[in-house]
Amino acid sequence: MSMQSLPTEATRRAARRWLTELRVAGVPRVRVLFTHHPRYSDLTPAQYAEGLAWLRRMGMVTMAGRPVVEISASEVSDPALAAAAPLVRWNHAAAEAKRAIGAAGEQALLQLLREGGVPHVRHVAVESDAYGYDIEAARSGAERAHIEVKSTTDPTRLVIHFTRHEYEVMMTEAEWCLAAVLVGGDGNALCVATVDRDWLGSAVPQDRAKCGRWESARLEVPVHAITQGLATGTWRVLADHLLPRSPVWALQPSPLVSA
Repeated sequence: MSMQSLPTEATRRAARRWLTELRVAGVPRVRVLFTHHPRYSDLTPAQYAEGLAWLRRMGMVTMAGRPVVEISASEVSDPALAAAAPLVRWNHAAAEAKRAIGAAGEQALLQLLREGGVPHVRHVAVESDAYGYDIEAARSGAERAHIEVKSTTDPTRLVIHFTRHEYEVMMTEAEWCLAAVLVGGDGNALCVATVDRDWLGSAVPQDRAKCGRWESARLEVPVHAITQGLATGTWRVLADHLLPRSPVWALQPSPLVSA
């Protein structure tokens, strides 16, 4: 992967806007919107063009202008779009869509693990939520991974919802790791990365009184806390060449710990 393929912040912002607007209009109409509406004037036409070109190179928007991945208006953090993208309140359809994305990410990772020759793979999430992770993978007693999977369809930034139970399991189990999976339109994994445990521990809220405690947190993961590939602190669960490694979330190509 060349350094030229890594998107700039302006490219990712433009890509986020394309993914939002292409849900309701075609490329020519959205291009006119970006060119003439003052709300979008912080980026140049060339930056918008590069944002769309990057999405097409990554296979996230077809040449016909149809998004392969989709982001919710509630996930748009860009202040310039806040007025144009009202928050989406909970509804059954949105909750089902979120569950479907989560399930697709777990299934995609299970398939990669099994095809990658990991001898023991168990999908514990279908048995119980009590584990604090979704997948067990092991090659031996010394090489075990308890993998919590966070799935998304947004290639421009990584936002996860992290529960208190997941946090407490992470703090007690050295083999626990968090895998971020970018899910494509056909349910396949476009990218698999590992989120840094130390960053997770530092990012969660702090309990400030005995009468209350946090139970769930929404975290936007910075690029320095994301590493391409899948590894615990001691071993690489799958070799890099067995995993999709798209340059999303502004990821830099850096090696994981060796097995």
